[in-house]
Amino acid sequence: MLVLLPPSQGKTGAAEGEPVDLRALSSPGLTPTRRRVLGAAARLSRTRAGREALGAGSEQLRPEAERTTRWRTEPAVPVAELYTGVLYDALDLASLDDGARQRADERLLVSSAAWGALRLDDRVPPYRLSMGVALPDLGGLAALWREPLRAALDPLAAGRLVVDCRSADYAAAWTPRGETASRTASVRVLRESDGKRSVVSHMAKHTRGLVARACALEPSAPATPEELRDLLATALPPLVRDATAASVRGADEVAVELGTPARDRRRALDVVLR
Repeated sequence: MLVLLPPSQGKTGAAEGEPVDLRALSSPGLTPTRRRVLGAAARLSRTRAGREALGAGSEQLRPEAERTTRWRTEPAVPVAELYTGVLYDALDLASLDDGARQRADERLLVSSAAWGALRLDDRVPPYRLSMGVALPDLGGLAALWREPLRAALDPLAAGRLVVDCRSADYAAAWTPRGETASRTASVRVLRESDGKRSVVSHMAKHTRGLVARACALEPSAPATPEELRDLLATALPPLVRDATAASVRGADEVAVELGTPARDRRRALDVVLR
């Protein structure tokens, strides 16, 4: 099983430590693109107009953007500790026991506009860059990453169930194809009230974090979308009931529904909170 997660805007850095070692990162075939993207992002971060393009034009966010200019020297931290925010609060890696944490290391993969894809034990510095940004001379990042990620992730995903929890911008950078697509479940989260269903962004992020947690807690990896549906139908209700987040509080019932294959053979897996 391969669980694809989006990054978060919020990141935690370190006051001291060794900088990133590009040679030590997973998916070494991504290194040339990583260098190009980070170099362009660093140059863009040096000007106010550039920081505004990165969504960090305010003085409050300026230090965050300026860290991107120091990506070669800034202390690196494990990806498991780097990302903060709603999804990663729900995933709560720090609370997993040793077995579940090992499974998380094996099964979870974080999409990144700066790094392409990262394992939880990769070590990188904080950065300010999202997949929707177009960098000078490089263009849109989703298009730029498409071929490198295809070369890196197609073999990694072969023969495995793919649980896609990414947002649309990151999903555009790598799309499962062929047999892998037929084993891909794209997670959607819906709130149902009075028979009507809607998407609530904060709730969706939290619930996707719970989906990832459930996948790490399960010793036997599901191999098909149907097996994933059955796992989540059992595992998610107690996780939702125990959640303290206001976004999912009050959900008395959790339904997990698997859609029919789309034209590209992928299937939507809807988590419905009632």
